[in-house]
Amino acid sequence: MTGTFFPIWFIDVVGSVLMIVFSFISLGYSLRLKKIEPTNIVVNYLLWVCAALAIFAVSRSAGHLLKQIFLLVGRQDLWAAIQPFSGAVNTFTFIVVASVTLFFERTWAIYGTIVKDRQALQTAHEELLYLNQNLEQLVEKRTEALAISEQKYRRIFEVSKDMILVTRRDGRIVNLNPAGRSMVGFHGLEGDDTIDKGFFQELLSSAKDWDSISRHIEDRGFISSEEFDLVLKDGTRRRVLLSGSLAKSSYDDGETIHFLIKDIEQRRLIQKQMAQADKLASIGELSSGIAHEINNPLGIILGYTQLLLRSEDTRSDRYTDLKTIEKHVRSCKAIVEDLLNFARTSSPQMAHLDIHVIIEEVIGFVRHHSNLENIHIETVFAPDLPPVRMDAKKIKQVLINLLMNAIHAVKRNGGIKITTGLNDSASRITVEVSDTGHGIAKENLLRIFDPFFTTKPTGEGTGLGLSVSYGIIKGHGGNITVKSEPGRGAAFTIALPTTAPLSGR
Repeated sequence: MTGTFFPIWFIDVVGSVLMIVFSFISLGYSLRLKKIEPTNIVVNYLLWVCAALAIFAVSRSAGHLLKQIFLLVGRQDLWAAIQPFSGAVNTFTFIVVASVTLFFERTWAIYGTIVKDRQALQTAHEELLYLNQNLEQLVEKRTEALAISEQKYRRIFEVSKDMILVTRRDGRIVNLNPAGRSMVGFHGLEGDDTIDKGFFQELLSSAKDWDSISRHIEDRGFISSEEFDLVLKDGTRRRVLLSGSLAKSSYDDGETIHFLIKDIEQRRLIQKQMAQADKLASIGELSSGIAHEINNPLGIILGYTQLLLRSEDTRSDRYTDLKTIEKHVRSCKAIVEDLLNFARTSSPQMAHLDIHVIIEEVIGFVRHHSNLENIHIETVFAPDLPPVRMDAKKIKQVLINLLMNAIHAVKRNGGIKITTGLNDSASRITVEVSDTGHGIAKENLLRIFDPFFTTKPTGEGTGLGLSVSYGIIKGHGGNITVKSEPGRGAAFTIALPTTAPLSGR
């Protein structure tokens, strides 16, 4: 019994002593690590575990040693009294280890968050350090990019051919580009703030226009492609196409309106000319039918009148009456013939001719009229004009009509100027007949090519000369336009297509 008990006793005693030694060695190492890395969560966990294990080792080993001692001296009763306390201490130490482990799990999650925040702070620190070291260079780059951007948009603002206007919500003008200043008639220096002190509604032809623009801006935040009339500095009106939108700004009211305004006056005039051309074409078709219907009875009246004249004494009153009838019938036939010429679509007798020769022949024909009225006719011919394919008689008819109208307009001691030129881009030659006469009223400019429209007194004109001329020029594939201001004369421009290739001149 004694022989078999000794190994067990030896192992129990030695193992208890070694447990105490090893646990305190581990506790010592964990304390050293704690000093090296005091904030490391793993090191703190090891320290708590080692401390709990050291307490457990002391409790367990001390209990086992006391047990062996009490057994050797035969005092089992003392061991029986101490044994529950030793077990309680062991249980308590295991509870401590378990608690530390459970606490560590939550602590580890918090530690992970702290580590991430630390890394983020480290990254932010590095970025701040980089910005601090390169701030001047970065500011220079950003400043340069901003300057380039500002220059680009400033150039768009300045070189735009359309008006760019910036106003506040009440219409007060904040900025206006050079094209806008030119459009409304302010040609001063860039620093001229005459218009900048005004309101946009002052440029509109009607106060209701601004109300309409404001309503669109308020309801939708923008206005798109609406037509309005601007009143320029000289009092004239100009049709424009307006678009605008509301934008945030640094001004006191917090918002501005940016407008893009396109001049469409020329387009409107072209549309009117196209409508005028359509109207003239319709009138031409109508005139053709009417003229044919009238021409036949006029011929019969003229024929019977001439038969009656043959049998009448030239000294009788009846002969005089018949001559009056004949005169007016011939006048009516001339008007009908002009109507037919205006409406006729048959091909003219075309030939390649020098326009200057045609002009000289026409001037020679009307020279006696101008000499009687002391009217000076001046010619300014462009050199080396290419030949034009035209009907000489019809072009002469047009030029005679224009010259006679000019002679009638300038009266005595006036001047008429005939100028020729070449439009390379359009491959057309131009003939301008201008005078120093009384001009044409603005309300009549769009009607002067209408059949039977005339401003001459009754009996001095039929109102068909310009209508017929219009038809002749259109039949040649050309165009005829007029520019005039009351009191400053008028200028009619004929444009005819060239036949010779421009590159061969």
